[in-house]
Amino acid sequence: MPKKLHTIDWELHLGYLIHDVSRLRRSAFDRCIKPLNVTRSQWWVLAYLSREDGMTQTRLAEELDVGKVAMGGLIDRLERAGFVRREPDPSDRRVKRIFLQPRSKRLVQKMRKINHEFNQQILADLSDNALETTARSLHVMKDNLLGYLRDTEA
Repeated sequence: MPKKLHTIDWELHLGYLIHDVSRLRRSAFDRCIKPLNVTRSQWWVLAYLSREDGMTQTRLAEELDVGKVAMGGLIDRLERAGFVRREPDPSDRRVKRIFLQPRSKRLVQKMRKINHEFNQQILADLSDNALETTARSLHVMKDNLLGYLRDTEA
């Protein structure tokens, strides 16, 4: 019989703790970026494009785990604000590629600075060792979850 490593109470507590930290981090980050007049969702789109400008709208939706319609609305708002532009894909004109505008590149630089300062503040009392252990643990959990989802695909 396999040895039981964790109690049910600890397993429940860990799930709630991960959820609460994620929720609180999102709320705090939203407050942090509010003066820039950009939403967290818009920030994620701009951040992804800053790493790979010209992604397709469909790929952005997949990467951010957002529906295609919701992504279309996000891109519409970013385009109206002058942060991105859509261009047809040269090999398939039905496909739209999304590119950063110069204005968004400046915003991404500001947001990266804000994000760095924000992370420094929320991680201030954690040692490098504790952060590395936490990151490794979360990566293992993520890999296990991806494996579960892959194995249970319907």
